[in-house]
Amino acid sequence: MYKRLARELGRRLANYLNQPRNHYQRMDVVDEDHFRAMLRPGDVILIEGDRRLSTAIKYLTQSTWSHACMYIGDILDAKNGDDQLELLEADLEHGVIAVPLRKYLNHNTRIARPVGLAHTDRLRLVEFVVARLGRRYDLKNFLDLVRYLLPQPPVPSRFRRRLLAFGSGDPTQAICSTLLAQAFQAIRYPILPRRGTEPAGEEDEILRARHYSHFTPRDFDLSPYFAIIKPALETGFNYRTLKWERDTLAPSDKVLASAESE
Repeated sequence: MYKRLARELGRRLANYLNQPRNHYQRMDVVDEDHFRAMLRPGDVILIEGDRRLSTAIKYLTQSTWSHACMYIGDILDAKNGDDQLELLEADLEHGVIAVPLRKYLNHNTRIARPVGLAHTDRLRLVEFVVARLGRRYDLKNFLDLVRYLLPQPPVPSRFRRRLLAFGSGDPTQAICSTLLAQAFQAIRYPILPRRGTEPAGEEDEILRARHYSHFTPRDFDLSPYFAIIKPALETGFNYRTLKWERDTLAPSDKVLASAESE
């Protein structure tokens, strides 16, 4: 009885946190075909989310990015209507799911690409996340969700990262950056490893993996091992070809534009 009640409370709370907020503003103007052409399987797409949960995550991580998913290409023989399911993400309410690229076209996004990834490792990376389709967070641990009800929880900065990690310990739990961190660690690709030295006095530097539950979307942006791809700049961007509405120019710019026209 208690477990059923707790799970229902968790389901309702997760649904509430997953609701979008108003006044979201998209800053880029990349179309779907152009965006897709830039992507490779294994790329991480960072997203500035528009949901209630996103506000808390952005505050706790001090970052624009509140969500992350992986581009898996056309490996799945499944569609949502006419849309291919090309992205794999971990959703608080629905678990690990595949979604079309169109879902995030009206969001501010960034592509984080693992550099120098071997073809075989790229396949292993995609297969790792696809194998976890259907996994869901155990919503009976609804108290873990309460931390996200406050958009700016009064937490010292040194504890913010740990506050993001869910506490159920259930191996089937999956939150977006946690799942992706597990995938990259499975192929021994670094995100933000700790650095140290070999024991017994050896001088060689070694890397130590962080626990996957402590990774956030921001870490893929900060990582020195991921290239940040901006689709608008990848096809020969030239600022001189842009057409500005003249009324938006600053007064000094208007004088300069007038002088150039003469």
